Formats: sequence, C-alpha cells, structure tokens
Amino acid sequence: MLAQPKASHYIDGRFVEDTNGAPLEVIYPATGEVIARLHAATPEIVERAIQSAAAAQAKWARMRPADRGRILRRAADLLRERNDEIARVETLDTGKPIQETTVADPASAAEAIEFFGGVVAGYHGEYIDLGGGPFAYTRREPLGVCVGIGAWNYPIQGASWKSAPALAMGNAMIFKPSENTPLTALMLAEIYTEAGLPDGLFNVVQGFGDVGGALAGHALVAKVSLTGSVPTGRKVLALAGSQMKHATMELGGKSPLIIFDDADVENAVGGAMLANFYSTGQVCSNGTRVFVQDGVYDRFLDRLTARTKKIRIGDPLDPETQMGPLINKAQHEKVTGYIDIGKAEGATLHCGGGVPQLQGFEGGFYVEPTIFTGVKDDMRIAREEIFGPVMSVLSFSREDEVIERANDTEFGLSAGVFTRDLPRAHRVIAEIKAGSCWINHYNLAPAELPFGGFKQSGVGRENSLAALSHYSQLKSVYVETGDVESPY
Repeated sequence: MLAQPKASHYIDGRFVEDTNGAPLEVIYPATGEVIARLHAATPEIVERAIQSAAAAQAKWARMRPADRGRILRRAADLLRERNDEIARVETLDTGKPIQETTVADPASAAEAIEFFGGVVAGYHGEYIDLGGGPFAYTRREPLGVCVGIGAWNYPIQGASWKSAPALAMGNAMIFKPSENTPLTALMLAEIYTEAGLPDGLFNVVQGFGDVGGALAGHALVAKVSLTGSVPTGRKVLALAGSQMKHATMELGGKSPLIIFDDADVENAVGGAMLANFYSTGQVCSNGTRVFVQDGVYDRFLDRLTARTKKIRIGDPLDPETQMGPLINKAQHEKVTGYIDIGKAEGATLHCGGGVPQLQGFEGGFYVEPTIFTGVKDDMRIAREEIFGPVMSVLSFSREDEVIERANDTEFGLSAGVFTRDLPRAHRVIAEIKAGSCWINHYNLAPAELPFGGFKQSGVGRENSLAALSHYSQLKSVYVETGDVESPY
C-alpha cells in the first residue's frame, strides 16, 4: 500500500528532490508499514525555496486582489473535484477513517480557499476625513514571504488555512508539513499550479524541527504561522520575536465542555463525543474536561457509555469504520501512559482504556475510546493535553463554580456549553477565558469564523477576515491639500 509522491519537495512550480537530506519515512498508522520515503530539506533546498518565493511575491502583490481571488477559487474547485483521491491519501497519511477525511479534510481546505478567494477583493484600507481639506487613507499591504508550519492531525486543512489568506493578501508562502504527514501538502501545491498560481508562490519543503527553525529564522521571511504544541510554539515565537517577525501561534488546549442539567442529553452526548473521539481525539480544540451538572449526570453518563461502546474501530479505509489509530508509536505510548496515570491518580476507568487487537492491523497504533469518571481538577489527566481519545467527566453543582473551575488552566483555546437556557449560555461563554467557543455544538470551524486561543493556547487567529489582517501590514497616508504652515 504505497503513496509515494513524485519527489519530496515542491519549489517554483515543480517537484524537487535532494537525496542528501535526512531520510523521512511515512508510516501508515493502521499497520505500521512504510508507504512512502522522502528526504528532509537540506540548507540548499531551504534557500532555494525562499529565494523562489521572494522572487515571485513582488509581482503577485501588484495583481488586482480580484485576480488573485479568481485563482484561489479555481484551486478550491479542483480540490472538490479530487476530494476522494485526496481523502484516501489523507487517510493513509494520518490513519483517520475514510468516512471522516471524505467529508472533513479536503472539503475544509476548499472552503477556506474559496472564502479567502471571494472576500479579498473587498478587503482594503479606509478613507479618513480630517476636515477642511486634508484627508488620510490606510492601505493593507502584504508582508512578503511567509512560512507555515503544519501539524499532523489535519494536514491539508492546515496547509490551506495558512496559505489561502497569505496568498489572497499578496504574500508568498513556504509550507513545511509535519514530518509525520507530508503527503497532501504536495497535492495541494500541484493543484495551486494547475489553478494558475504563478510559480514560487506556494512552495512545500519537508523536514524536522531544524528545517522549521531554518525557515522561521531566515532573514527574508516576514512571518511564521505555526500549528503545534505549546512548547514548540514558545520556541518558534521566541525566534520570531527576536527578529521582529509577525507570528501566528495556534497551539494546544485542555478545553472545558459544560453540560447543564436542562441540556438535551442526546445532543450533549453527541457534542461530548465529537469533542473527544473525532480524529481519535487528536484535535487541539477538544473539550476533554466534560463538566456535567449533578441533575443530569447519571443520565448523561448512561447514554455516553452506551454510545461510546458502539464506536466501530477498524480499517481506516473501510467506510464503516468510525475510529482509526493514533498517528504513531510515540503518541500511542503517550496516550496509554496517560491512561495509566489516570488510574494511578485514583480516577475511575469507566469505559475503554484498552489496546484492541485487530486482525490484519496488529502493527497499528490503536487505543479504545476512554472515559474516566471520579476525576478531580488537580489530576494530570484533567490538566495536561493528552491528544488522544481520553475523556475526563467531572460533576458540578453551580454555575459560578463551574466557570471558576473551567478557567483554572494555563490554556484557553476552546470551550463549549450545552443548555436550553440561552441567556445562561451567553452569560457563561462570556466568562470563559477561551478564544473559540460553541453553544449547543462542538468543534465546528467554518472559514468565516476566527479560530484561535487565549493564554498559552496561542496568539493571532486563523480563518475569517481576521486572518487577512494577520497576513498584512497597515500603512497610513496623510494627504495635505493646502499649503504647509511652518514656523521655520
């Protein structure tokens, strides 16, 4: 089962290989087998990508925004036409079920690219009347060469969420996928070229952390956008800050999901499962601390348990499979290690927690969807990001109590509230210190809505008009229409 691309990198509109780079093997998480062999970028590849981007960017920036947008919209159409092909490669790369990648991955990428292609023509500066003749205006200008560093849980979505606003605003982008999931960014690069994007404006280079550091620290790079862990984000943000570069950091979380006793139980259970088990729990915004009010606790837990036990784990390429493996052995060891920690801390392993043995997939990195009850706020499983299908269920009595407990975290990426009392829903969400929130749903991320976090969960926003502001700089222009008065 191979998914070998034409070459490791995509620079200046064509595939490029340099076998002097460190070997980079792509593992199919369901079996552990190697499905592609690539090479990390050498310093020569990094320099070539940056110089190519810098050479192409100036002319691109001078194009009418509407013309740039037209190319992006063509790319979105091509993504939709090739949805099934891309989804299959995404499944091989990530291990996510094909029923998920078919509807969520290239589709989300196309949505973002289409959105930015459509709105950029109307995104501009403003006119300021200063009274009596003088006036001023502002211009939104591109930054130049931007670097995107992607995560392994949503590879093509991440490549698109970063590249679409960057390109729409007239920038060039060099994208480094995660070394775990390097394949679909190359497919996106080909699609951009076919859609008419000039060569050099979207380059893909592969590699490990040293390649990301080399890109982010290069003198010609104006901005870096990272999706990753908090420790990695701190390093990249420190590097960018030391050189006064623009930066967007979309990092991790330990988000609260609050279920009040008047909530629709089935909807709340569905939201909690989406917030913990989708993508095998490997979603930064997941609501892994599920706070359930006393009056509905037993009923909620009963339905949650029954529905969780019906989750079908298996072959990711089988359309009936609902949960696939974790991304790799290291992540599998981390998640199962946290399950052991939860038991050692005194939490009750209510459901799951085992490693299923699946015929034909013995080398896969599977773990059962797991529910802990009897969880205390100070337990590690309730405070640290696990990034796997491990849910902590906690009980609460009062609204003010749960708000305080929900905010007692270094993170602030996301939060959710389930209740039929909409005034209460808005009141509680207003008090939660998190950037991306949901009422009576969880983990939807339309391109029209800013996505990002508070506190240690990052800075800046992806998607929406906010992303265009993060990929542009504001120039103010004062215009005098009369004589200059001067005491000199």
